[in-house]
Amino acid sequence: MSTMKAAVVRSFTDELEIADLPVPEPGPHEALVRVEYSGVCHTDLHAARGDWPVKPVPPFVPGHEGAGTVVAVGDRVTRVHVGDRVGNAWLWSACGECEYCQTGWETLCPNQRNGGYAVDGSFGQFMLVDARYCPRIPDGVDLAAAAPILCAGVTVYKGLKVTDTKPGEWVLVSGIGGLGHIAVQYAVAMGRRVAAIDVDDAKLALARKHGAEVVVNATTSDDPAGELQAATGGGVHGAIVTAVNAHAFPQAVGALRRGGTVSLVGLPPESFPLDIFTTVLFGLTIRGSIVGTRKDMAEALDFFARGKVDPTFTVRPMADINDIFHEMEEGHIDGRVVMDMA
Repeated sequence: MSTMKAAVVRSFTDELEIADLPVPEPGPHEALVRVEYSGVCHTDLHAARGDWPVKPVPPFVPGHEGAGTVVAVGDRVTRVHVGDRVGNAWLWSACGECEYCQTGWETLCPNQRNGGYAVDGSFGQFMLVDARYCPRIPDGVDLAAAAPILCAGVTVYKGLKVTDTKPGEWVLVSGIGGLGHIAVQYAVAMGRRVAAIDVDDAKLALARKHGAEVVVNATTSDDPAGELQAATGGGVHGAIVTAVNAHAFPQAVGALRRGGTVSLVGLPPESFPLDIFTTVLFGLTIRGSIVGTRKDMAEALDFFARGKVDPTFTVRPMADINDIFHEMEEGHIDGRVVMDMA
């Protein structure tokens, strides 16, 4: 094939266009992948709307949860081969040379390139990946189900790791959407006790289904943080905020017990107030967490391959992408949407 169908952002104010594009050719360290499925992440919506301070440059193809099969490789590729099943990721590549890359923090590399943002992503029938960085998908797993692990999964897995909690301790998952419902499952698989907070009873029911012991509806509770403190015997040891609502952040901080850590992965456009006195007095830690390294990705995929994590998702065609974005903006998506790119 010389051309492919792809969903293209032409401008930040127009809907995406389903267009015919040339199939890209792999460079020396790159592999060409026939995309079979691509998850749709809230970051893709932010990219398409140009919401963030550092904006992508239209035209571009979003998507960083693509899963498919390698069909060609560059002349310096040794890590993957034609026929291998791989994905792309937000961390498309990094420099490999800076202090962050050398100390296990490649996700902080100032010269990283991001899939579906700086590099065309998986909202097309073919995509390029850097073979040194692309996640390898284990044999025998459903590629449609694997797609959400490539961003949502690794993001919450790493976010939970940096809460510095231990098995048997309480973790709060704030926001039970595409990321949050997977975070509940990872937390349970990692031996944590899980509390969940959301504004939708149906999403809280999904959290219970996946193993949450305590659930709180933030809209019907008079004191969500206090309720969580009481239900967990003094507060949660750690919290991960996946919500894109600024009100969720102080609620999560308020639910912490002394010495607790909150990990922030959601990216709302607003700022949020932080009670400095309480943060200092109680020894709280507020920590940002951005996706995960290649090692984190391999671990996250291993949990999935062993059946410890089962994303809730629906499969829809690429032609639905603008409807999917509108439903995402209105909060009408349960779990994850995965597009069938065939």
